[in-house]
Amino acid sequence: MRIVLPRLYVILDAALLNNSSQECAQELAAAGVRLMQYRDKASCARDLLKTSRELVSSLKPLGASLVVNDRPDVAALAGATGVHVGQDDLTPEQARAVVGKDMLVGVSTHNLEQFRRATSTSADYIAVGPVFATASKANPDPVVGLELLRQVRTLTDKLIVAIGGITLGRATSVIAAGADSVAVIRDVVCAVNPGERARHFLEILDAAKHAAKV
Repeated sequence: MRIVLPRLYVILDAALLNNSSQECAQELAAAGVRLMQYRDKASCARDLLKTSRELVSSLKPLGASLVVNDRPDVAALAGATGVHVGQDDLTPEQARAVVGKDMLVGVSTHNLEQFRRATSTSADYIAVGPVFATASKANPDPVVGLELLRQVRTLTDKLIVAIGGITLGRATSVIAAGADSVAVIRDVVCAVNPGERARHFLEILDAAKHAAKV
């Protein structure tokens, strides 16, 4: 059975949150966000595990799922829904060996060659980006634009997640280019009211979903 991802995939970047990860996650879940990723590049493994477990525990009753960035071991121990790995982390197959066949595995790609390699792995979804210029990373990869999204859409039936500089005004164009889901960081978690901003995204993405079916 093909996995279905929510259209909105919010990344909780610990370095950007205006409040605690718990508060932000619960606010987003209450607004209707069903998939989040926890990304914390600074904390030690023990603290990352503690926070991840707390997030999983608080989000599950609200019908929301958590993916852990970088660390399949932490994801497995925390009881998360999945893990997301980058080009410098464990490969999707190595991550799969840790988390097992039933957990979600996602992988980041930044060019056509990386995407082609990812299609032959057991990754459940492939992230592509940055689609637009982004300030969420200190040393971002080159912008790939909507054209790469259109190109890679023809190469696989795996789920594609677009990431990088995606704002409310750009979300519809990203879905139209072939993405199944949009990963948003700054435009949601740095908003004055993250929950309200997330609701606006969900409305826009729901409209884009119906338009794509016409």
